[in-house]
Amino acid sequence: MTTTKQVSDLSDQVSDQVSTVPAWTALPESFDEVVSRAKALRPTLSDLGFDVDRHGTDPTEGMRLLGEAGLQRANVPVELGGLWSGGPFGDWDRVIETALEVTAADGSMGQCWATTAIQARELMTAPLPTETKQALAHELMHDARRLVASNAETGGTGPVTGRRVTDGIIVTGVKTFNTNSGGGGRDLANVGVRMPDADGRPARHHALVRLDAPGVVPHGNWDNMGQRGTVSQTIAYHEVFVPDGWHYPAARSDRHFLQAALSGHAMLLQGIGEGAFHAMIDYIRRVNRPSMPMFSSAADDVLMHRQIGEISAALSAGRAYLLQACHRLAQADESTDSRALVVEMFKVKVACTAAALDASARLHDLTGARSTSNGYRLDRFWRNARTFASHDSVDAKNAFVGAYELTGELPDGSRYLPGLGKL
Repeated sequence: MTTTKQVSDLSDQVSDQVSTVPAWTALPESFDEVVSRAKALRPTLSDLGFDVDRHGTDPTEGMRLLGEAGLQRANVPVELGGLWSGGPFGDWDRVIETALEVTAADGSMGQCWATTAIQARELMTAPLPTETKQALAHELMHDARRLVASNAETGGTGPVTGRRVTDGIIVTGVKTFNTNSGGGGRDLANVGVRMPDADGRPARHHALVRLDAPGVVPHGNWDNMGQRGTVSQTIAYHEVFVPDGWHYPAARSDRHFLQAALSGHAMLLQGIGEGAFHAMIDYIRRVNRPSMPMFSSAADDVLMHRQIGEISAALSAGRAYLLQACHRLAQADESTDSRALVVEMFKVKVACTAAALDASARLHDLTGARSTSNGYRLDRFWRNARTFASHDSVDAKNAFVGAYELTGELPDGSRYLPGLGKL
């Protein structure tokens, strides 16, 4: 019989380890250093993620540490003091490699960091003044600035609108999904708005809104079973003034934007799966409990070995496929078959989703009943994976890929997933 004290003692060993946080005095000088800094922070971020999940709070401390490590230099162009060169998604494979380390430590932190990454890429290629981009670059690299993609309006009050006034625009309306908005302060929401263009026709526009600006009202209504620290809450914008230089007309999305978004989704599932696997192995090593009495220990349990090997292989395959596809995206140019790359990224997301859901679900089969104690919160990996995997249908992506494989023609995406449109 396992006692409450035994569970508590082991929980303390597993979740209350003291991690040494590296101190950096300068920005990372290369992508290799960006990745290595993320790896160095992973134990500390994992410890912090335990309480983020328990309380459903913003990962403020973890995001501060990531900011101090200067990892977003990976998403600032070289000409503005960053490391990113090439097209809109140049070096994207290294960004995804970095994000995997963060996500394996904590799913919410990974989603928050990746949200800033892809928003930074959009803003640095948007028709914004050079002075604005310089200010954004400094804030990303030196002020741990976080960015929010404020676009979703499903279940809201209708489209967010903008109107021109002297020296700026006024933004009004409600966005129902705002991942990474829990930091508040001077963090920035990139708000999609509808307003007339220069010829008076309705057009898409974007406004960069400080979360502490007058009229910004966060609803604090994010209470999901997983990815709890993303604080993907509703935000209302009540007559918010945005000065000129901090808003811009929406250009047509880059031809590879969908592929980048899909790779980010796949990364989140893959990272959560890797985090589950690491936590599982750590627990089994500490407890050393076999699956059946015929084995003297977990180290001698060949049935556990087989399952661990199977899970490890699937996760390794998912990581390799993801990074390979992201390398293709990072090297993409006008000659790249973007439609074939879309199909590839659909397959990548399916593979990473399957591996993550399997790893996080089988975790307790291998660790046993004692591991279900809330003192460990090992279930957070499955909750995180299941929550994000529900974002869009795996069946729909498989059907899309199957139709392409059978006919050799790219199907109409709007028939498979809402909002996808023709590709």
